[in-house]
Amino acid sequence: MGACECPALLLLLSLLLLPLGLPVLGAPPRLICDSRVLERYILEAREAENVTMGCAQGCSFSENITVPDTKVNFYTWKRMDVGQQALEVWQGLALLSEAILRGQALLANSSQPSETLRLHVDKAVSSLRSLTSLLRALGAQKEAISLPEEASAAPLRTFTVDTLCKLFRIYSNFLRGKLTLYTGEACRRGDR
Repeated sequence: MGACECPALLLLLSLLLLPLGLPVLGAPPRLICDSRVLERYILEAREAENVTMGCAQGCSFSENITVPDTKVNFYTWKRMDVGQQALEVWQGLALLSEAILRGQALLANSSQPSETLRLHVDKAVSSLRSLTSLLRALGAQKEAISLPEEASAAPLRTFTVDTLCKLFRIYSNFLRGKLTLYTGEACRRGDR
């Protein structure tokens, strides 16, 4: 029984390997176009955000962490070239990955990090690695790199956060906003 005969089994295997952050060989290159895949990451991000909402002790950082601005002006977004959208998402995902990794390091250095908090941060790190691989398979990195110099000149808008709750809120908003908008458009373009 080959991989071509069991697409459901291949999808299941791919979904099981994605949280590990491993590249999924033989996986459909447009796996992120399946709305259930992105929805799973969004659900995990929201869960992490909800867990940290009531957190007082151990959720503040000893320093500010820079994160991407997640606000979307839909009028401007729709007028953007797909390469510009890809660049904004790619840069935002890279900055968000750095921020989560920094949060992970700060949490590890805190006096008594909660096991639950550590689990959610570790899950976010793994998810961001998987999302990066999925976006790479979708061609986001190539589209972002192939932009002419003048089109890629606009800097990524950022701000800082000082708590784990705010970091997870940005993570959740980024996935629900810019990442969902970009993947939706990129998947529609690919289906034409």
